[in-house]
Amino acid sequence: MKRRTLVKGVLTGIPSLLITGAFGRSFSLTDTLMAEMAGPFRANWQSLSNYVVPEWYRDAKFGLWAHWGPQCQPEFGDWYGQQMYHEGGAVYKYHCEKYGHPSKFGFKDVINEWKAEDWNPEELLSLYKSAGAKFFVAMANHHDNLDLYPNKYQQWNSTRVGPRKDIIGGWAAAARKAGLPFGVSVHASHAWTWFEAAQKADKNGPLAGVPYDGKLTAADGKGTWWEGLDPQELYAQDHPLSEPGGDHLKKWDWADGASVPSKAYADKFYKRTLALIDNYDPDLVYFDDSVLPLWPVSDVGLRIAAHLYNRSIQMKGKLEAVLTGKGLDPQQRRCLVWDIERGQSHAIEPLPWQTDTCIGGWHYDRRIYENDRYKSAKTVIHTLCDVVSKNGNLMLSVPVRGNGTIDEKERAIVENIGAWLKVNGEAIYGTRPWDVFGEGPAIAAATALGAQNFNEGKGKAFTAEDIRFTKKQGTLYAILLGWPADNKTLISSLAGKGKVTAVRLLGHDAMLTFHQNDNGLEVRLPGSAPGKEAFVLKIEGAIA
Repeated sequence: MKRRTLVKGVLTGIPSLLITGAFGRSFSLTDTLMAEMAGPFRANWQSLSNYVVPEWYRDAKFGLWAHWGPQCQPEFGDWYGQQMYHEGGAVYKYHCEKYGHPSKFGFKDVINEWKAEDWNPEELLSLYKSAGAKFFVAMANHHDNLDLYPNKYQQWNSTRVGPRKDIIGGWAAAARKAGLPFGVSVHASHAWTWFEAAQKADKNGPLAGVPYDGKLTAADGKGTWWEGLDPQELYAQDHPLSEPGGDHLKKWDWADGASVPSKAYADKFYKRTLALIDNYDPDLVYFDDSVLPLWPVSDVGLRIAAHLYNRSIQMKGKLEAVLTGKGLDPQQRRCLVWDIERGQSHAIEPLPWQTDTCIGGWHYDRRIYENDRYKSAKTVIHTLCDVVSKNGNLMLSVPVRGNGTIDEKERAIVENIGAWLKVNGEAIYGTRPWDVFGEGPAIAAATALGAQNFNEGKGKAFTAEDIRFTKKQGTLYAILLGWPADNKTLISSLAGKGKVTAVRLLGHDAMLTFHQNDNGLEVRLPGSAPGKEAFVLKIEGAIA
């Protein structure tokens, strides 16, 4: 066997394809086996369990996310590309009224409407950095199967259709100009079953039995805007469909009668994702999958993980990459970062983890804007404090309109989060959990995590009695999630702890009066609160 060597981060001795990345850099990309051969990690759980979460991510705590793609163009909420094919549903009715029947105007045509004409990634990244984000993540594709970056493996990508722009390239350049680590979210593995509804037809009405556009082939495109493209490559439905019945989400792990992806489909997903990693060098990769993409019916997720880790070592001299997955068992949480969608753990996790949530719907929804149903800055800040106290990070999505802008209500929320972090960020960034994560009535009322993680907003609302703790370099931070009506607080968790020597309130100049006894630490607060969302006591002494 020919000897293989590593020279300046490039593996030599393996036949490869030289591709040029979005920033003019060239990378050596093999379509197979490079992940297994280029470094210490192999595509199996035992090998991946040697992963250690990088310090930059542990210190960052808060990142913003643009979950943005063509499904934001109609401004009618989540999973538009699938729900528009559900006869009689709200999205179907809206689509028929706005665009026409899905046999005549399908999701491929929604993509054609999406132009991203007002998108200014540098302006948004400047806002996000000023708001305290320490990393930024952009969606690289959704279940709708449109890649938002050029690659030879998927003709349906944003440089050929829709905005005809390299969306990921634009986000990546703006993030790096702002000095923020850059991540990508990958959701496309589930197009295999997600688009099955596009293969159907109305059961009632004047167009009953007329197939939706998911049945079209390349031959049908002559004389259309999509001539030369094959809709079957987008809809990925040239295979037997899943067994009928059951909620689609129950099939997220390819069980319960779900159609199992072919090897060719899995291999194509692997190549598309490696092209994304090798061209854009993301610091973080978020997978919207149970465990890993196509797991357990394929090993491509394991192979991508090994490739990402090995490549990070090659390019940066040490492992700096972050990879997230959902529904992980304790062994798998040693291999990648456990992500909880729209939910929180109820304990200090032994390993760093992440929650991802959104101030509105995942895809932009005009109804949320019009009805003032965004999460408030206060809700986001409380979530951040709770998550960080338990060894977690918060990745927050701010919905982007089809034209590439965020609305003024979203902007105000982001700015208010930033204003709070400017005063109180030292209790968040670079911290680690204390002996306990917190105290207060909300703990006993917390709801359990479900199979799909979601437990957000189902517990008791936080009050001034709810406190969350973080620590850093010998300092303990006690974050009050409300302002006590009598301007004093008792921190019972400090009963029997070491001697407190000083207490400050961030955003307030004077030292605070306190008394430590068998009941805990009693602190007298000033007559007025320095803010309105949450309040941080900086506590010094032999207690951290």
